[in-house]
Amino acid sequence: MKKFFKAIADFFRPQSPSRKAFFERVVTAIKRNAQLRIGLILLAVLLFVAFGAGLLTSRSPYYMYDDLKQAPNSTYLLGTDGLGRDVYTMIVYGTRVSLMIGIVAASISGIIGTMVGAIAGYFGGKVDRFVVEFINIFVMTPSFFLILIIIALFGSSITNVMLVLGLTSWTGNARLMRAQAISIKERVFIKSAKVIGEGNWKIMFKHVIPNGIFPVIANTTMNVSGAILSEASLSFLGLGDPNVVSWGQMISHGKTYMSPAPWISISAGIAIVFTVLTFFLLGEGLKNVLSPKLQNVQGGE
Repeated sequence: MKKFFKAIADFFRPQSPSRKAFFERVVTAIKRNAQLRIGLILLAVLLFVAFGAGLLTSRSPYYMYDDLKQAPNSTYLLGTDGLGRDVYTMIVYGTRVSLMIGIVAASISGIIGTMVGAIAGYFGGKVDRFVVEFINIFVMTPSFFLILIIIALFGSSITNVMLVLGLTSWTGNARLMRAQAISIKERVFIKSAKVIGEGNWKIMFKHVIPNGIFPVIANTTMNVSGAILSEASLSFLGLGDPNVVSWGQMISHGKTYMSPAPWISISAGIAIVFTVLTFFLLGEGLKNVLSPKLQNVQGGE
């Protein structure tokens, strides 16, 4: 434990060689990978909008003005919807909701997938066969219809939506981590750890997961996009949380006014595309950076 805290202190100490080398590697990776660089820029824009909503607009996304279906102008930058709400303000505050749902759901998926895949791949045998069959059951089940059923039964609060999305999207991460664990457990340093008496669980958490987590990180980043799209689909169908501002709800509301007021659905649709593209670029960039073999193959082609 003392060594752990000493390593943390050394890293954050000014002029720390480990910290300097770490940041140099990060900067080099960002400079070499255009997808990662663009994704980080777009993410910075999203985070600024989410955390600086109060600076970007002084209006409430729930307040209903007298100007119904008002076209975009100097007063309402993106117009108003059929209830008189400011579309621009709804887009800004909807960024918070979408990012929170996407990141939390993807994090749940990443944690569950990492644990399940590591256990299956490292222990193998009957444990591996059971987990693989369990994963196959999830894969064969239409996940979106499963989400619809669960939301209909247990309610459409934002907490339920995040939990359901996370609990139904972990199979891809589990497969990635399982493959990594099967490969890593055969390496010399794992066998050496067993020889000196380290337990299986300690080896798995200390060596297998840290060395095999990188593809899972990249995949989890891209899963944020899937979670945001799933939440928007649920909200479009009327199964989202009615107490929060959602881009899916905006599209659902705006489809009624597509002819006289197309800006309602179009604005929300562009926001969804922008956010999904951001995390897709981040995921692809991280995959290339964290998987040198893949990067070498692509460079050779």
